[in-house]
Amino acid sequence: MRISGGAARGIPLRVPPGDAVRPATDGLRQAVFSSLGPRVAGALFWDLFAGSGAYGLEALSRGAAGGIFVEKNPRTAAHIRANLAAVDKSLGRETADCKIVPAEALAWIAREDIGSPADLVFVDPPYALIAGVAPALLANLAARLAAKPEALVIFEVPGGLELAPPGWICVKRLGGRSARQPGVMIFKKAPASP
Repeated sequence: MRISGGAARGIPLRVPPGDAVRPATDGLRQAVFSSLGPRVAGALFWDLFAGSGAYGLEALSRGAAGGIFVEKNPRTAAHIRANLAAVDKSLGRETADCKIVPAEALAWIAREDIGSPADLVFVDPPYALIAGVAPALLANLAARLAAKPEALVIFEVPGGLELAPPGWICVKRLGGRSARQPGVMIFKKAPASP
């Protein structure tokens, strides 16, 4: 698995052994970032259920200003740290504009002290958890991103799953047309009712 585009293109990413982490495929990440286009440059991101950190690291490679990786497993977070160091070395930058938070994503997003709202939020939970966490997570994100009405939530889902969270509009669906193919739903906040 490698960074698929941007200034750090080709940098290999470390992934914990076993099947505890299901990294986003290179092709799916390419499709996501092609869709996001110029929105990535200068953006702040949150990478929730970060795993290998592939989405956030891809954003950095493509010009994001920085962000927060949220991963509850300390061993997995160590892989993010190593991947971040490799990407930053390739980009010739410091890691001070990125933070790795050892926390469960739903608990973290509910905290008061999470800092500036993100422009892009990448959400890639274990597929078995989606039904249980998606409603509360997206409700909390709606509140947290109130100051950034143009923020996007990029939510990876298993093939065939559709999410229709209140207060959000799916602006794009990538991949995931069959049960075997993962997909991404890109959400923006619904306009407030008059």
